[in-house]
Amino acid sequence: MTVTDVHRTIEAVWRIESARLIAALARIVRDVGVAEDLAQEALVIALEQWPRSGIPDNPGAWLMITARNRAIDQLRRERMRSGKHVAIAYELEMEQEQGGGLLEASADETIGDDLLRLMFVACHPVLSAEARTALTLKLLAGLTTTEIARAFLVPEPTIAQRIVRAKRTLAEAGVPFEMPRRDELGARLASVLEAIYLIFNEGHSATAGEDWMRPALCEEALRLGRILAELAPHESEVHGLVALMELQASRIRARVGPAGEPILLMEQNRALWDRLLIHRGLLALARGESAVEAAGEGRGPYLLQAALAACHARAATTADTDWVQITSLYDELARVNPSPVVELNRAVAVAMAYGPAAGLELADRLMTAGTLRTYHLLPSVRGDLLAKLGRYEEARGEFERAATLTRNARESQLLLARAAACQRGES
Repeated sequence: MTVTDVHRTIEAVWRIESARLIAALARIVRDVGVAEDLAQEALVIALEQWPRSGIPDNPGAWLMITARNRAIDQLRRERMRSGKHVAIAYELEMEQEQGGGLLEASADETIGDDLLRLMFVACHPVLSAEARTALTLKLLAGLTTTEIARAFLVPEPTIAQRIVRAKRTLAEAGVPFEMPRRDELGARLASVLEAIYLIFNEGHSATAGEDWMRPALCEEALRLGRILAELAPHESEVHGLVALMELQASRIRARVGPAGEPILLMEQNRALWDRLLIHRGLLALARGESAVEAAGEGRGPYLLQAALAACHARAATTADTDWVQITSLYDELARVNPSPVVELNRAVAVAMAYGPAAGLELADRLMTAGTLRTYHLLPSVRGDLLAKLGRYEEARGEFERAATLTRNARESQLLLARAAACQRGES
């Protein structure tokens, strides 16, 4: 095996093992930043040694033992500054003396809890949404700062500062590496789900740049969601989020044309939809529905959005879509999670079920309210409904306004093309 092959193997191992490694170390040293530094040091040692010695039989365990040894060395160098460090060092040394096999067994037994704790810490509400997504991708997805910066089209120093500030904030706030208390669980879990879905959404509908989508981000969010569903099997909203992402991801191949141009839902070739992802999404939706039934609670926003996505997934053609059912689900979603964006989506569903005039009336109310004045999809929806009503000049103006509000180049081109069609008297 060449040095290049070894380095590629190490990269793959790191992507798979880094979250487990950082999670286990954070439990030991009680600090996420220190845990990540120790894991990175173990990675550097692997890059130095493995090309010479070969890849170990259990690379993850090798990295873990190496990182724990570094932790012991570091605590010794600090000359036991506090009782806390004395206790940690003593625990590590005792475990080390009892043998590596015990270390591996201990890690295997607690790894699920450790990962879940790491998710809750990385997505703590004390952090901004931007910080949560960056830290989650760094700690749990194993992405480098360069990869995160490239994914979000943000300068690398900006992402690096965001991650450093996030870890400093967690340390200064004294956020413990532990599961939330029962009375905090709902809010803390919502924070984790929000971070994962923000990552997915940025991949599914990029807010800026030349590309309509960034599928790699969708894949990372899906991976994190699936892990979370295994760790929290009784949480209906976790299954709801996974179902929603699986079903939305199933349409990725159909959402772009040969030149990368966006293709909207109604015009997509459904033969390109990924049937395996649809199957997985429907299974996750069923698990979520079962969890709701078992808990005797109502459906949450992610489960409802997944049910909406399932309506599209189950329709063989656009004409087969049950828009009345979709409208009913949006009514329920608006009660559970009221927001102007939900109301805008509801307006589209109403237009499809009961005609464009009915949908336009709802969209006009949102325009009057002014809460979505900078949201490009409001004029985009109004433009579409006005065009269906034959009011082409008004529709053209709405599409042009929407094109000035979006920061995504592909989306802007699509909106300007629709404006041009309206000028020709076409919808």
